[in-house]
Amino acid sequence: MTTYNSSELMIINAARMLRDGDVVFVGVGQPNLACNLARRTHAPNLVMIYEAGVIGAQPARLPLSIGDPTLVSGATSVCSMYDIFAFYLQRGNVDVGFLGGAQIDKYGNINATVVGDYEHPKVRLPGSGGSMEIAAWANRCYIMTPHQKRRFPEKVHFRTSAGFLSGRAEREAAGLRGAGPQAVVTDLGIMEPDETGELVLTALHPEKTAEQARENTGWDLRVAAQLSTTEAPTGEELRILREELDPERIHLK
Repeated sequence: MTTYNSSELMIINAARMLRDGDVVFVGVGQPNLACNLARRTHAPNLVMIYEAGVIGAQPARLPLSIGDPTLVSGATSVCSMYDIFAFYLQRGNVDVGFLGGAQIDKYGNINATVVGDYEHPKVRLPGSGGSMEIAAWANRCYIMTPHQKRRFPEKVHFRTSAGFLSGRAEREAAGLRGAGPQAVVTDLGIMEPDETGELVLTALHPEKTAEQARENTGWDLRVAAQLSTTEAPTGEELRILREELDPERIHLK
């Protein structure tokens, strides 16, 4: 039996959501691994865009930041950060944005700013970076995070990036063109928004249970009537991750 850890499980399931030919706004860390894995398997025509201004990146090694020089070699184009956001993202030319955060609530809103009261927080976090714009304007977004109760409150302490706000109608009224979060991939399963924008458990990973997901969610998590089970990571997917993409186990711990 092939063994794998929770990070590998999330990365592989996120990679499987990408389609061949997608234009993806890539962050560093696990989303970067997911995109590069997809490009090496089922989506060879994936176009990766990095926030610093690199389009069509083909990194020869694991980039350490959005400005790592390895992103430039073999890239289709290099432009300014302003160009990336104004002429690609806001115009609707980015299919997918990968996001993460300290908290994700029942409507897919993300908090990456503070835990606790804004004026007197328990923890002050890095903040938005480009994630607010990505959440607003990417044609669809995927979120990756471990499934822990502290990460999934019913309402985030601060809205750094918009999911469906308090429901799909409010997001639409706010004028956000992007379709919002389409899936949240965790180490227990996958949640997807229903017709109101509320996240619902739609899939479980092998040997995980709906009760585990409910126990680790800060609201009364609903379970889809037709709950599916994801396919276990394959040996080839794990080999690419471990040997080609992250041999030093920086993000696969």
